[in-house]
Amino acid sequence: MSELSAERARQAIVEHTRRLAESAQAAGPGAAVPTAPKWTVTELVEHVGQTQNWVAEIIERRITDPAQLPTELAVLPTDAGEWAAWLEQGALRITSACSDDAIDAPVFNAAQDGRTGTQFWLASMLNEAVVHGFDAANAAGRSVEVEPDVAAELISNHLAMLTSATWEMRRPESAQAIRGAGEKLQLQATDDSGAWLIERRPDGAVWRAATEQADVTLSGPAQSLLLALTRRLPLAEAPGLTVTGDAALVDQWIESTPHVDG
Repeated sequence: MSELSAERARQAIVEHTRRLAESAQAAGPGAAVPTAPKWTVTELVEHVGQTQNWVAEIIERRITDPAQLPTELAVLPTDAGEWAAWLEQGALRITSACSDDAIDAPVFNAAQDGRTGTQFWLASMLNEAVVHGFDAANAAGRSVEVEPDVAAELISNHLAMLTSATWEMRRPESAQAIRGAGEKLQLQATDDSGAWLIERRPDGAVWRAATEQADVTLSGPAQSLLLALTRRLPLAEAPGLTVTGDAALVDQWIESTPHVDG
């Protein structure tokens, strides 16, 4: 399984932010977001644009101390007609901040994993554009296409977050719920080389890129895997997904790993 290059990630952030803006315009500012029920489309757009600008400042200033994280947020234009340009500015700012020269620079990594800070934030901002892009499209009744290599990268990022020290600290109930006695879950993308093996150990869940005999295998298109794992689509509604083995393990994993945004 090959990792997404920084250049490919930057291009995808810009493209999926553009798609998000188009969907937001089609849905309208006051529309509800079914896959993020705490939000309207206005709040969704505000979150994405503010997050992109906030993260860009972290990288631009090479912040390493979490006590020094930015405290001011970008202001959403009151005119919805200006949202597309505002989101484009945020996408271009974050992709510029995540330049090749910044990839190995000292920057705070909120996951506290093996990635550099810029690598962590680049993946996180790609996730924001893609997953919240799906939210906006869903609100507008539009279809979504997530490229297999992009979806595969975000599955890896999703698993990295769930097994990180930060998740353990901030979501201890979830971290506890996905521990186990050595049960193995295999994720297999059928349209990409992506394969992820999750092992639920007593001291915490771990994962690696591998194909191995498992208690349950969830296979299908990378986009469907991503949307099911991030709880954007129920397993039964994610196109092309197949469960082989102990389906209850997959159901419990997904139910135990909600994110709090939206």
